[in-house]
Amino acid sequence: MKILALDMGTKRMGVAVRDPLGITAQGLPNIDRADMAKDMELIKNIIETNQIGEIVVGLPLNMDGSEGPKAKEAIAFGDALKGAFNLPVTLWDERLTTRQVERVMIEANTSRMKRKIKIDKLAAQIILQGYLDSRRRPEGDEHV
Repeated sequence: MKILALDMGTKRMGVAVRDPLGITAQGLPNIDRADMAKDMELIKNIIETNQIGEIVVGLPLNMDGSEGPKAKEAIAFGDALKGAFNLPVTLWDERLTTRQVERVMIEANTSRMKRKIKIDKLAAQIILQGYLDSRRRPEGDEHV
């Protein structure tokens, strides 16, 4: 089963899917956000084109684990996805993913313009990769 990951931003949504072997997350082009109807239409096309069976949505919790306004938006969006596509939707803690991606891109001397364009897609890949890795770990073994 293919899995779709979404990293919700205000202007863009990062998109990644699980590779055919189920090992890694592969980035897809970002979705330029417009309104809910247009976002859902674009996501529907991705789901149909890639035969998606599950969706993972990044959940931007506060550093203390509490839900702020952005987390509440992600939860509502996850609920809308469930209703629209009748697929399982998992919310995945995405704390620090954007900072992690930005740090790596800065270390690689990526220009500010390229970082702006690629950061959402790479954040979606990290969200999905974390989710995939967690499913491969033996239960109760967080150190693997």
